[in-house]
Amino acid sequence: MSRLQPLPVLVLASMALAAQASAQARQPFSVPLECQLESGGWHPCTMTVERIGEHWWLQVGQRRFDFRHDGQGRIELQEASGPPREVSPSWSSQQALCWDGVCTKGNLPLD
Repeated sequence: MSRLQPLPVLVLASMALAAQASAQARQPFSVPLECQLESGGWHPCTMTVERIGEHWWLQVGQRRFDFRHDGQGRIELQEASGPPREVSPSWSSQQALCWDGVCTKGNLPLD
């Protein structure tokens, strides 16, 4: 019968750090950006990412723009209590990422 050998401390520590990093990766995080609504002026805003590429929102003053990606190319935008609407992403000449009138630029967390 074979005896199980205890794992070295270094291996256990590495496993613990990997588990902690994985848990933190699932925590929402926010980044400061600049946003433009319907070709207006640029304003400070915050992008909060709950799940990269799946669910994020922009907070522009008192307005919140909620985005959801279905994993198959469709992105829905919902503001406040309004109905969600499908939007198309595009890059502007100002190096901003836009979704049908809602634009943002800065250090965007794309992946």
